[in-house]
Amino acid sequence: MSDGTEVLLVLTNLPDADSADRITKAVLESRAAACVNRLPVCASAYWWNGAIEHAAEIPLLIKTTRAAYPALEVALRKAHPYEVPEIIAVPVVAGLPAYLAWVADETCLPSN
Repeated sequence: MSDGTEVLLVLTNLPDADSADRITKAVLESRAAACVNRLPVCASAYWWNGAIEHAAEIPLLIKTTRAAYPALEVALRKAHPYEVPEIIAVPVVAGLPAYLAWVADETCLPSN
């Protein structure tokens, strides 16, 4: 895959099930993502405002394309309850070709 059809795995964490459901629905309905996996609650530890914080969070694994990533990031930032949300895109360097093609086919470009 090259250019805009390169598949990305985007990670974000949410504080609760309602936020996770709302974001999942928003990114799928906008076609900014082909698939969202909601993982079980995890324990997170991180620096925030000069102190170590601990929180229970719900991770989302979002599959999209490089071309659709800007629209996905806008949707995530708009709906995310955190002041500085974790939004990390990791390029998929290998995968089942049929699956990668499916992600590209199901993720519409902003102009579509």
